Amino acid sequence: MTDGQRRGRWSGVPLEDRQALRRDELIAAGVDLLGGESGPVLTVRAVCRAAGLTERYFYESFSDRDEFVRAVYDDVCAKAMSALSSSTSAQDAVERFVALMVDDPTRGRVLLLTPTVEPVLTRSGASWMPRFIELLQRKVTRITEIAEPAAQAMAATGLLGALTALFIAYLDGRLTVSRQQFIDHCVGLVLSRVTTQ
Repeated sequence: MTDGQRRGRWSGVPLEDRQALRRDELIAAGVDLLGGESGPVLTVRAVCRAAGLTERYFYESFSDRDEFVRAVYDDVCAKAMSALSSSTSAQDAVERFVALMVDDPTRGRVLLLTPTVEPVLTRSGASWMPRFIELLQRKVTRITEIAEPAAQAMAATGLLGALTALFIAYLDGRLTVSRQQFIDHCVGLVLSRVTTQ
């Protein structure tokens, strides 16, 4: 990148906004590297190269690689949570999640596969899980019809586990079904009767 290109990249951007924009570019590069088809290949140098930024800019936003990996994961989780929270029906929720995590499989792999190979995400993944379970408890009518909170939590946890397994298998290519078949099956699972003993 020439000096002219570097200057042009930030021309017209107020100084106070530049760090946030650089951080966003680094996060986007991190999603691509963590969610790559061949698995996570992420070093600080690789992130900076992919974002077209120097390490100086990396360290203005992140203290080290581990903090960066957690920030990338948190960014993907927050986008998933936002998509699901704003959904208006089971169909809408599944379609939004598929658009976010399957149509752009790098994000899906970051959310569902990277925590299995990145030790630093063990705690981050565990901290997001209760939020997704609580969201399901609020959103899925058949779960909210269950009176006992513990039974609601078990139903939501089981549903989340089933959906997670389906999305992982689909992203891995182990489910050879069309996108619409996949959506229909997931919607049917969400709408299926939740029974308690």
